[in-house]
Amino acid sequence: MARPKMLKLPEVLEEIEMSRAVFYRMRARGKAPKLPNGQLRCRRADLDAWWSAMEDAAA
Repeated sequence: MARPKMLKLPEVLEEIEMSRAVFYRMRARGKAPKLPNGQLRCRRADLDAWWSAMEDAAA
Protein backbone atom coordinates (compact mmCIF):
# COMPACT_ATOMS: atom_id res chain seq x y z
CA MET A 1 0.00 0.00 0.00
CA ALA A 2 1.28 3.47 -0.87
CA ARG A 3 2.20 5.86 1.92
CA PRO A 4 -0.03 8.93 2.17
CA LYS A 5 1.35 12.17 0.77
CA MET A 6 2.90 14.30 3.48
CA LEU A 7 2.55 18.04 2.96
CA LYS A 8 5.38 20.28 4.09
CA LEU A 9 4.57 23.24 6.28
CA PRO A 10 4.92 25.82 3.46
CA GLU A 11 2.43 23.79 1.37
CA VAL A 12 -0.04 23.67 4.27
CA LEU A 13 0.32 27.39 4.95
CA GLU A 14 -0.19 28.26 1.29
CA GLU A 15 -3.29 26.10 1.04
CA ILE A 16 -4.94 27.47 4.17
CA GLU A 17 -3.70 31.01 3.44
CA MET A 18 -2.09 31.47 6.84
CA SER A 19 1.19 33.03 7.91
CA ARG A 20 3.78 30.96 9.72
CA ALA A 21 3.42 33.18 12.83
CA VAL A 22 -0.35 32.66 13.02
CA PHE A 23 0.12 28.92 12.49
CA TYR A 24 2.56 28.70 15.41
CA ARG A 25 0.20 30.68 17.67
CA MET A 26 -2.68 28.34 16.75
CA ARG A 27 -0.39 25.35 17.27
CA ALA A 28 0.52 26.57 20.76
CA ARG A 29 -3.20 26.75 21.60
CA GLY A 30 -3.85 23.30 20.10
CA LYS A 31 -5.96 24.71 17.25
CA ALA A 32 -3.66 24.05 14.28
CA PRO A 33 -3.76 20.89 12.13
CA LYS A 34 -2.10 17.98 13.91
CA LEU A 35 1.38 17.26 12.66
CA PRO A 36 2.39 13.65 13.36
CA ASN A 37 5.44 12.98 15.52
CA GLY A 38 6.04 16.70 15.97
CA GLN A 39 7.28 16.93 12.39
CA LEU A 40 6.39 19.91 10.29
CA ARG A 41 4.55 17.74 7.81
CA CYS A 42 0.87 16.93 7.60
CA ARG A 43 -1.07 14.14 5.92
CA ARG A 44 -3.55 15.32 3.27
CA ALA A 45 -6.37 13.49 5.08
CA ASP A 46 -5.50 15.18 8.40
CA LEU A 47 -5.48 18.63 6.78
CA ASP A 48 -8.82 17.96 5.07
CA ALA A 49 -10.36 16.74 8.35
CA TRP A 50 -9.07 19.81 10.21
CA TRP A 51 -10.42 22.13 7.51
CA SER A 52 -13.81 20.43 7.66
CA ALA A 53 -13.91 20.77 11.47
CA MET A 54 -13.09 24.49 11.18
CA GLU A 55 -15.91 24.97 8.66
CA ASP A 56 -18.36 23.09 10.93
CA ALA A 57 -17.31 25.20 13.94
CA ALA A 58 -17.87 28.41 11.97
CA ALA A 59 -21.37 27.35 10.90
